[in-house]
Amino acid sequence: MPNPVTPSAAHAIAETRAWVDRAVIGLNLCPFAKAVQVKGQVRYVVCASAEPADLLSALIDELHALANVEPSETDTTLLIHPAALTDFLDFNDFLAVVDDTVEDLGYSGILQVASFHPQFQFADTHVNDVSNATNRAPYPTLHILREASIDRAVAAFPEPEAIFDANIDTLEQLGSDGWDALQAQCRKDAQDS
Repeated sequence: MPNPVTPSAAHAIAETRAWVDRAVIGLNLCPFAKAVQVKGQVRYVVCASAEPADLLSALIDELHALANVEPSETDTTLLIHPAALTDFLDFNDFLAVVDDTVEDLGYSGILQVASFHPQFQFADTHVNDVSNATNRAPYPTLHILREASIDRAVAAFPEPEAIFDANIDTLEQLGSDGWDALQAQCRKDAQDS
């Protein structure tokens, strides 16, 4: 299901940045995100193409770029692709290609890719379950992370396995109406920026 209007790269970045600030950091969905966001170590990149092959090419470029830059400059990358893989099932299928690419490039154990999508749905949930919002971003997004950064963050967190359950509790307390209001605020933030 393609987006009726594909946003500009600047708008997609602004809305995604607002989502990171308001949802990921604001709701503490990822306790490790604030430090890299505040230090300006998050790279936001947009692939404007609707073609999965172009997205794969952009992903390869970003994997190489992150592997070859100091973490103090860029610790993590969000590759936003508002026009490609807008259908969640297509996106989900593409993740196997992503994993194979990371391995084929020799980055297994060095980099990994997490996934976010506006239609994200966990197995065995209903499409409208607010718990799905833990992995919902304004646009389909591939999040490239350094394994070493994840290891350091997890070592510093007393019970990292509790994060997922805490996120579900947070979102259930927020509720669908609260999540919708947060998304609307992110869109407003993007328009105002």
